[in-house]
Amino acid sequence: MASFGKQRVFGRIVLMILLLAAIVIGGLFWFDYLGILDAKAFFAPALRLLRLPVRSSGDVVSDSPGLLDEERFVKQLQAIEIQRQELAERERLALEQDAELLSKAREIEERQKNIEEQQKSFNSMLEQYENRRANIEQNARYLGGMPPADAVNILAALDDQTAIDVLRSVEEIAQKAGETSVVAFWLSLMPPERAATLQRKMTEKPAGLD
Repeated sequence: MASFGKQRVFGRIVLMILLLAAIVIGGLFWFDYLGILDAKAFFAPALRLLRLPVRSSGDVVSDSPGLLDEERFVKQLQAIEIQRQELAERERLALEQDAELLSKAREIEERQKNIEEQQKSFNSMLEQYENRRANIEQNARYLGGMPPADAVNILAALDDQTAIDVLRSVEEIAQKAGETSVVAFWLSLMPPERAATLQRKMTEKPAGLD
């Protein structure tokens, strides 16, 4: 009777061990199905003996949740890279446009400076001309109020162009006043060669002040 009881206990233990092994093996295959573990690789020798298909190390479960997440992550990285390249291209174009606008702005500024310098130069020349014209006219009035001999002596000491400008100013003053010009009389008092030179230059350049 004691031996029979031991056999029953031993049988139960063996049954429990087999049940636990079945549960463990079933759990491993279930995890393998979910893609959490690679149980088939572990049991590959036994499966080959039973002529069951074995997944190789290169095989991947196409519907694995981890694989789907990895594919999404890769696509997100690709999209981010494309956006980065687009932003870099836009930045490059923006920098080129800024450089072009800056170059045009500098060119416009340089032209404006040249125009201002030319305007200043023109105003300076005009001021000099007006000042010289005013001085010539003032000298003409001074000479007109002098005795003819003194006026001729002063004219003879001037350079040809200044003397011509004074004589023309004397004529303009006389015309505006409706009087007879004394230019011809002054020329008659000058040495013949000097008078001839002044008359010739006045004929060649009748337009007024240079």
